[in-house]
Amino acid sequence: MVDFTHIDDQGRVRMVDVTAKPATERVAKAQARIAMRPDTFSKIHQHALPKGNVLETARIAGIMAAKQTSALIPMCHPLNLTHVQIDFFPEQDSRTIRIEALAKIAAPTGVEMEALTAAAVAALTIYDMCKAHDREMIISDILLLEKSGGQSGRWERKAI
Repeated sequence: MVDFTHIDDQGRVRMVDVTAKPATERVAKAQARIAMRPDTFSKIHQHALPKGNVLETARIAGIMAAKQTSALIPMCHPLNLTHVQIDFFPEQDSRTIRIEALAKIAAPTGVEMEALTAAAVAALTIYDMCKAHDREMIISDILLLEKSGGQSGRWERKAI
């Protein structure tokens, strides 16, 4: 059986105690995708939607979400993030916007959940800002791309 760090030996949920762990630089990168109709894709890039600049609003939402991750995910430690970056990669052929979220910290625990939350909320924000025009958008592929730091060191997804 796999050991789960958030469950004690009696099966009770717990927050992992990181008190004795050294603070190291931790970085995590995650992604999300949102697919849409061709006209929605065009309107986003032409800034032609009534709610304003969709991608810049989604960037702000993703950064804010990363900072609030511990309020959303019960066993996450509240973290004092040192950097969060949200980037958008439009894929014209599939009418998809791939979102990458990067989170950094110097701490005794990782920032994977913060990066994942940032990517997911950025995608949700795009949906929210465009839903009056296109309710058929699809959010998918929310996943960790890479992480570094801490005892387990560097990890990178081999294929997507």
